[in-house]
Amino acid sequence: MFGYVRPSAQRLSEADKRRFAAAYCGLCRTLGERCGLAARFILNYDFVFLTALLWPAEAPAPLCRGCIAHPLRARGYFPANEALALAADESVILAWWQLQDALADPGRGKGKYRAAAGALSGAYRRARANRPAFDRGVREQLERLHRLEEARCPSLDESADAFAKILALAAGETADPVKSRVLEQLLYHLGRWIYLVDAADDLAEDFASGSYNPLIFRFALAEGRLTEEARGSLVRTLDHSIRLMSAAYELWDFGDWSPMIQATLYEGLFLVGRSVLEGTFHADSAALPRCRKDKEQL
Repeated sequence: MFGYVRPSAQRLSEADKRRFAAAYCGLCRTLGERCGLAARFILNYDFVFLTALLWPAEAPAPLCRGCIAHPLRARGYFPANEALALAADESVILAWWQLQDALADPGRGKGKYRAAAGALSGAYRRARANRPAFDRGVREQLERLHRLEEARCPSLDESADAFAKILALAAGETADPVKSRVLEQLLYHLGRWIYLVDAADDLAEDFASGSYNPLIFRFALAEGRLTEEARGSLVRTLDHSIRLMSAAYELWDFGDWSPMIQATLYEGLFLVGRSVLEGTFHADSAALPRCRKDKEQL
C-alpha cells in the first residue's frame, strides 16, 4: 500500500484533527473485525480519505476506548459503518493483488512479499467474498498493467490509467447517481496521481533492480533520477490531476468532512508530491501529518 494521501495538518482545526484520527482508528478496528488481525497492518491514510468521500449521511458518533496498540490510553474512533467496511475490504483486496504483482516481478526479492501474502491470505478471502466485483476489477486492471510492464510501455497515461480505474471502481458503491459520477472522476484522478507519485518514489530502486517504471521509459532516463526537464513535465501532469480532483470535489457537498478533503486536495497532495520528488518523503515528516499517540494530533 502507499500512504501518500494525507491532509495538511496546518489547514485543520483541532476538531477536524480529532475527526480524522477517529476515522483512522475506526478503519483499523473495522479491518480487524472484518478481515482479522493481519489486515490491520496494511492500514494507511489513503483509505481513510476514501471513507471521508463515502461517509454516510447518518453515522454513529465516535466512541472512546483503548485498543491493542494503545491499551493504556483510550482513543476516539468511529464504529464500523458502510464507508469503513468498504474501505477495509477494498484495501485488503488491493494489498493482496499488489503482493501478487510483486511476487511476479523478476526484479524484486520474494521473501518478504511471500510472507506478507501468506499472512494476508485469510483476510483476502473474506474481503473477496464481500466485494467480488471490486476483486474482479482489480485483477483485470493489474493484469492489464502487467502486460504494459512486459511491453515496457513508455506512456505515463496508459500505465497510470490501469491503476486509476481501480480506485474509480469504488464510486460504484454510491447509490446517488450524481455523487457516483463526482466520485468516479475524483477517484480516477486520485488513482492516477498515486500511481505516478509512487513511480517517482520507487524510481531509484526500480532502476537499480531493472524493474519496470514508466518514468524510466517515458523520459529515457540513463540514471535512476529525473532530469530537470523530466521533473518539470512530471510536476505538470501531477498538478493537472490534482486540479481535476478539485474540480470534481466542488460539485458535491461533503459536509463535516469538507475541511479534511480540502486540506488534502488543496495542500496535502502538493506537500507529499514535493517531498517525494525531493527524496525526503520517508525521512522528513515535519511538513506531513502523522497519527501519534496523542489522539489530539495527526
